Amino acid sequence: MDLIGLIPSFGNVAFTIAAFIVALLVIVTVHEYGHYIVGRWTGIKADVFSLGFGPVIWSRMDRHGTRWQIASLPLGGYVKFRGDADAASGKDGAAMSRLTPEERRATMHGAPLWARAATVAAGPVFNFIFSVLIFVGFFLSTGVSEDTPTVGRLKPTPFASESLLPGDRITALGAAETPDMASFVEAARALPPADTATYTVDRAGSSVTVDGPYPFPPVADSITPNSAAQDAGLAPGDVIRAIDGTPVSSFEQLRSIVGASDGRKLHLTVWRAGETREFALVPQRRDVPLTEGGFETRWLIGMSGGLVFEPQTRTPGVVEAVTLAGSETWRIATTSLSGLWHMAVGKISSCNLQGAIGIAESSGDAAAGGLQSFILFLAGLSTAVGLLNLFPIPVLDGGHLVFHAYEAVAGRPPSDRVLRVLMMIGLTIVLGLMVYGLSNDVLC
Repeated sequence: MDLIGLIPSFGNVAFTIAAFIVALLVIVTVHEYGHYIVGRWTGIKADVFSLGFGPVIWSRMDRHGTRWQIASLPLGGYVKFRGDADAASGKDGAAMSRLTPEERRATMHGAPLWARAATVAAGPVFNFIFSVLIFVGFFLSTGVSEDTPTVGRLKPTPFASESLLPGDRITALGAAETPDMASFVEAARALPPADTATYTVDRAGSSVTVDGPYPFPPVADSITPNSAAQDAGLAPGDVIRAIDGTPVSSFEQLRSIVGASDGRKLHLTVWRAGETREFALVPQRRDVPLTEGGFETRWLIGMSGGLVFEPQTRTPGVVEAVTLAGSETWRIATTSLSGLWHMAVGKISSCNLQGAIGIAESSGDAAAGGLQSFILFLAGLSTAVGLLNLFPIPVLDGGHLVFHAYEAVAGRPPSDRVLRVLMMIGLTIVLGLMVYGLSNDVLC
């Protein structure tokens, strides 16, 4: 056995595990801190704030009487409030019976209904807020495209590119006028595939007509984690020049050939930094969310493209950045819900549901893509965790909120016996989903 040859594999596994643990701890900390701080604001005291489960590695007591601890199994965390019997907020009846009315008010089970509901809801809400803050930072740091199609930076390609210059404002593409970015994209999509296109640009106050690269060339802007393109070794910036010997000039040509492949092996001729290379890969069948809602099943290689130039950007105002961030968080949440519904009714493959292994692989791939990639991954994961916890399943936050809603309507909480039974049912459902996700990771 070549032990030296195995070192890179062990290194990749260790990196993936480390990225997964970091991602999980960040999301769990945000979620549980939401419960903790809102509970404290509403007068509910926390006995323990734990990152991880099992034997305690480190702990300290703060001035509010909360023990902060790190446990040995970094697969989650919890806040144990005063009066809780366990990490799932089960009621400790014996302890509650020994408390005075004033002391009961400081427990999760003796506080007013509004305080308990706010504390429970705070976990998912903090996850959503965390996602929004990340996206706000992203939009403020990277900017948003100008309203007019203005060249910021040309992407390296083997096609003619010296005629377009940074700062050129494109006023027409072919015969179509392009007063704004939307009209430019519409005109670009209507062009027949070719290596070049005719641009009319405003350059330093003068109108100039030049031949430039096709607006949507077959260039890899990004490579999807766990995709055929990543497995084959393709990288951002690669330009697909031919597939199975057929020349390719536009990204739409690439998409059409891959879509019609029916999963057969494809041989790609790729231009990379001035060199021509050959790659072979097998497209994967994927369920892709549509902008108008629903999903479409396609053959994909996991490569996304875009314009041949990066548009000139501007820094948005805080209100605009928050609006854009909220829209992105909402898009992730609604797409996730739509995917779950389509899986439940059998319209898309259940293999779209990932387990811990799949999430760990995605964490590692995002971390390998750089700090920005990993932080954006955290934003998406935080939204998903917040959404999942709102499901009306006992043991999840959504289940507790359902119990609180029942109490608000009936004037009394469900009995302790009913709660215990429902919590066991909820735990069984959650564990079953975890096992199902893990089986998908292995079998799909």
